[in-house]
Formats: sequence, structure tokens, C-alpha cells
Amino acid sequence: MAGGNWTKVEEFILISFSSLPTEIQLLLFLTFLIIYLATLMGNTLIILVTLADPMLHSPMYFFLRNLSFLEIGFNLVIVPKMLGTLLAWDTTISFLGCATQMYFSFFFGVDECFLLATMAYDRYVAICSPLHYPVIMNQRTRAKLAVASWFPGFPVATVQTTWLFSFPFCGTNEVNHFFCDSPPVLRLVCADTTLFEIYAIVGTILVVMTPCLLILCSYTRIAAAILKIPSAKGKHKAFSTCSSHLLVVSLFYVSLSLTYFRPKSNNSPESKKLLSLSYTVVTPMLNPIIYSLRNNEVKNALGRTFHKALGLRNCIP
Repeated sequence: MAGGNWTKVEEFILISFSSLPTEIQLLLFLTFLIIYLATLMGNTLIILVTLADPMLHSPMYFFLRNLSFLEIGFNLVIVPKMLGTLLAWDTTISFLGCATQMYFSFFFGVDECFLLATMAYDRYVAICSPLHYPVIMNQRTRAKLAVASWFPGFPVATVQTTWLFSFPFCGTNEVNHFFCDSPPVLRLVCADTTLFEIYAIVGTILVVMTPCLLILCSYTRIAAAILKIPSAKGKHKAFSTCSSHLLVVSLFYVSLSLTYFRPKSNNSPESKKLLSLSYTVVTPMLNPIIYSLRNNEVKNALGRTFHKALGLRNCIP
């Protein structure tokens, strides 16, 4: 590229959903704004309730609190800019801003994979070794597992983002997406990216499949342990402790797999945008709802928290 003609790109234009009529974009803006606010409120409520209620100070809710922190961060990185592009306030994003958005989307996405695997291991210990659960999952162990879940995002995001943005960009600076995801930005590069693409494919498979295999191993052992429980009531109680997590894992991995592992021939930019919405916008909103509606301990804690809040309010003169 030293002898070629290329212009240094200083900003990108996010195409987002600009091909849709203005009325549809306005409807999408209102829909995503409601989902965004619900996501922030729902996950913040999970964090506050699991911190405030002593009954929810177990390892399971410690990891759930970490998941809520992660979902809030993921949404703050992607959704506000997307809302701005839908109203055409500012469809541009600086070179550094695009790199930062991509970095944190990688960071939070990778960490969610590993955190979900850690939560599956927690359920495995709780069901398969219930008598040793408090000893195995002590405060020190859960802290180490949390750090181990959050750490992989740093090297993956750093290498992939730094490498991609070290390439020269030329021609159009229009990113055909609602955020700076790797594939649409990579299309703007005017250099040989074969090695990077191989690394990206292998890295994505390892990052997604390694936690997925850990989750499958955990739930295989959980299923075997549940089948050994003699009473139907006991089986139901054991399954109910991990059903919420299993549903969250299914939603996340199905949407992620459909987005990044479909054949290119079936992967048009518009379809990828719609699929990306599922794990960037919809799933973070559903997670606190799933854990609230399908978990009696969380529902009871929410009730106690609201009763305390109302009681305190009634005591104010």
C-alpha cells in the first residue's frame, strides 16, 4: 500500500436503518428507546435487589449481578448511538469512536460467553454436590471465577480491534450496520486481510465454542444428577434452579450463532442487522425478566424490597 493512493479515514458513517421510510425509523426509535430504558432499569434493579437482600447473597446471584453489569455496559456501548442514527441526529462516528465501540462490543460479548459458562458450573456444583456447595463456591472461589470470566475479553478485544484498525481504509467510509461491528468495517479495508480473517474465524470459534462446550458438559452432568432424584417434586425443584440460566444461554447462543456462523450467501447486511438486534438489544432486556418471572427467590426479594421502600415512604412525615 506504500505506493497506492488511499485517503486516511477520520470518521465513518453508520448506515443503520436509513433505507427504511422515516415513519418506520421513528417507530424503531421509540421501540428501541423503550427496550433500552427497560434494559437499564431491569438490570439495575437486579443488581440493587441482589445486593440489598441477604437471602440473595449466594454465589448464583453474585454471578447474576455480574451478568447484569455486563448487559448494562453492552447496551451503553451500542444502543445510544443507534438511537441517534435512527433520528438522523448524527450518523457519523469518529475513527477512534468506531474503534472504541468495536473494542467494547468484543469485550462484553466475549465476557458474556465465559460468564454464562461460569454460571453453568455454579449450577453444576449446586445440584451435583449440594452438601459441599458452600465450601467449594466460597467468596474467594467465586471472586476468582468472576475475574476469570471478565479477563478473556481484554486480549481478544485488544488484538482484534488493534489489528483491524491498523489497516488502511479507502473509498467509501459507510459502515452498513447500526454499530461498528468487525465484518462491515473490514469491507472498507483496502489491503490483503486474509490472515486477519483466518484469525477472526478461528478466534470466534474458540471464544464461542469453548464456553459452549463447558456449558454442555455442566448440563449433561446436571441432567444425569436430576434423573437420579427419586421424587418428581425433587426433580422439578432441581431443574427450576437452572431453568432460567438455561433459557438465557439458549437465547444468547442461538442469536449469536445465527449472526456469525451462517453461510455468507445467506447473510445479507439487512438480515445480519436484524439478527444482531437480538443479542445486542433484545436479549439484555429479557435476561432480568426471565430471572424475575422464573425465580421465586428473586420475586420474593423484589416484593420485600418494594414493601420496605413503601414502609419507609409511609414513615416520612
